[in-house]
Amino acid sequence: MEITPRDEAAVDRIRQLSEQAGVNISGGKVRRTSSRFCLSVEHGDYNGTELFGVGTDRFIWLAYRPNGSGKVRLFSGNFPNDGVIEFALGEVPEPKSEAIANTWGRFPYGVEYVLRREGFELKEGIDGVVYGDIPGGGMSRSASLSLNLILSLLDANGIEVEDKFKIVGMAQAVENDYIGSPCGQLDQIMILFARENMGTHYDPKHRRVDYVELGAGATDFRIVVLDTGTVRPGLEKSTYKIRRAECEKLVSLLQNDGYDVSCLADIKDKEVYEKITGQFNGSHGDLCDRLKYVFGAQQRFYEMLDAWKAGEVETVGRIFREDGIGLRDDYKISGPELEAMCDIARTVPGVLGERMLGGGDKGASGALVEAGSVDKLKAAVDTGYPEKCPKYKDKYAVHVCKVVEGVRVYDNLLG
Repeated sequence: MEITPRDEAAVDRIRQLSEQAGVNISGGKVRRTSSRFCLSVEHGDYNGTELFGVGTDRFIWLAYRPNGSGKVRLFSGNFPNDGVIEFALGEVPEPKSEAIANTWGRFPYGVEYVLRREGFELKEGIDGVVYGDIPGGGMSRSASLSLNLILSLLDANGIEVEDKFKIVGMAQAVENDYIGSPCGQLDQIMILFARENMGTHYDPKHRRVDYVELGAGATDFRIVVLDTGTVRPGLEKSTYKIRRAECEKLVSLLQNDGYDVSCLADIKDKEVYEKITGQFNGSHGDLCDRLKYVFGAQQRFYEMLDAWKAGEVETVGRIFREDGIGLRDDYKISGPELEAMCDIARTVPGVLGERMLGGGDKGASGALVEAGSVDKLKAAVDTGYPEKCPKYKDKYAVHVCKVVEGVRVYDNLLG
């Protein structure tokens, strides 16, 4: 498999980090996992909707080798102050404990915990170095790391898991059950199943993934991620947790009132939707707002999917923008810096659509941009964002992304 220049640069950096940390990775493998860009429906996974997105070329690289010691020893170039995370297999801190709250080590601890809980017999530890360039909010850095660690530790122990959804579930469990972050499965699915130059369509009802080509003749466009430079706390500390609880509360209220629903995605009929909002808007207006976003996003979903298949990128962008307005006004999951980026992007001719990305509050926004307008967008951000958000004038970044496969492994890069 041909290595890309960015992979070469990342591996060179990892070699430097391994010497710095005293972690021997000689002769090992390098596993690269992608980020993701959700086109529709953001926050749809825990609400039961269909999902559509792509893998994007901001990555986490893990260089690792079995060490024969029964211990895991890992160093992160992104969190060097944590030092080498070292633990014996089967000996990790308790889930959701204070001992893990403020270290990136909660991810390898959680991976080992979940794999053992799921019945996998781990005997072989690894030495490894992690390095990534995924922005910290909006592109699923935590899901990419969890997947990478799970796949690498299984590989080191000679264990194959054919059911990819089993991997997805374990990666979710690392965050839900060990860390205490209430994420759904959108991020893990969009990364693990991602294919180069293809859209990924997930149907939860049939537990099926289909790949969707962009139609011929589409306007040449780019996916642009607008990193606000803000630091987002884990989902367990964010508005995401509140929104998820609100959606679950509305489902419970509806069930108690005799509605046959298991999640908000079950409400697809306009007449039923109007009956619910008419009944509950007075007493639970905020919950009805959350339903308004989910209902609208579902109504738009197949229009976007059909537009993608037909190569009508302008329509995809318009719907992406409409989803963003719903996330801002009805789901109320965005934040001032995220919307500052969106406001700037909306002024640039050739920007087809923009909205916040990911869990919300902080992190990154995203845009679909005609190829000839990318430089104009960058210039507008460079001028406008420091004025709107001076606190982050030296921290923001603009990432122009390609659609890539979610997982790649290099066997012969470390000597």
